[in-house]
Order: sequence, then structure tokens, then C-alpha cells
Amino acid sequence: MKLFLPFWQRLLITVGVMLLTSYLAGLVCQGLFAVPIPSYVAGLIGGLAALPTWDFLKRIRPAQQERK
Repeated sequence: MKLFLPFWQRLLITVGVMLLTSYLAGLVCQGLFAVPIPSYVAGLIGGLAALPTWDFLKRIRPAQQERK
């Protein structure tokens, strides 16, 4: 039996990674160039980070618990 992460967990983790990545991209741009990053660029960076995250989460399995 193949046990993968449920859809809602993959979606929640992917959205979290997307938001965190776009936020960090904004902080880095602000720190390096002293110019706020446009929201569409931050969204693009977050979306590009979400693609490999979603693919990775589709491949991993949750940890198996040992039965006593």
C-alpha cells in the first residue's frame, strides 16, 4: 500500500513555501537595492519556488510508525 502525503498537507506546505519565498525575496531586494520589489515579481519568485516543492512533496512518504 502506497502512503503519500494527503492533498491538503501538500497544498498547505506548498502555499507556505510560496509565501515565505516571496517575503524573503522582498526582504533581500529591499536590503540589497533599497528599493521595494514589485508584488508581481515577488509572486513570480514564490510561484517558481512552489513548483519543485510540490513535485518533491508528491514523491515523499510520511514516516511509518512502528506497531508494538
